[in-house]
Amino acid sequence: MPVKIRLSRHGRKKLPYYHIVVADSRAPRDGRFIERIGSYNPLTNPATIELNFDRALDWLQKGAQPTDTCRAILSYKGVMIKKHLLDGVRKGAITLETAEAKFQTWKTEKDAKVKTKVDSLAKAKGDATKQRIEAESKVREARAQEVAKKRAEMAAKEAAAPAEEAESAAENTEATNPEA
Repeated sequence: MPVKIRLSRHGRKKLPYYHIVVADSRAPRDGRFIERIGSYNPLTNPATIELNFDRALDWLQKGAQPTDTCRAILSYKGVMIKKHLLDGVRKGAITLETAEAKFQTWKTEKDAKVKTKVDSLAKAKGDATKQRIEAESKVREARAQEVAKKRAEMAAKEAAAPAEEAESAAENTEATNPEA
């Protein structure tokens, strides 16, 4: 029975998430499986991957073949490099301690890269928020200046209106009383 490590799709339309499963290659994509070893959510940035590292490594050593996407996921989590190093130990090319040291070095470098990416994404999001707030405050200030200008014009018109009324009343009294 050929065994595959592959993705099983779940979630609603346009919002997928996947289970990483070990299944018979003849079984349907979302159908019967032997064991669920993890989950994968491609919608987050970076993608969220939860994986039972030991079970995935065990299935690979037993001969399970990962699909292309699962191979990329396993490689990202370090399962493939660990399998490669353990194959070297089994063949006698390196010792177990050397293999563990190489794997730990790789893992710390990978964790640092992922942390850098997460930090840069958070910083970019914060910068975008600051720029949006600054642009909104500039627009708000421009609108406030326009409103203040219109209010000043209205106040000037209102102040000029009583003076004009007084002048026109004086002119009217002069026109009706030429003797005065």
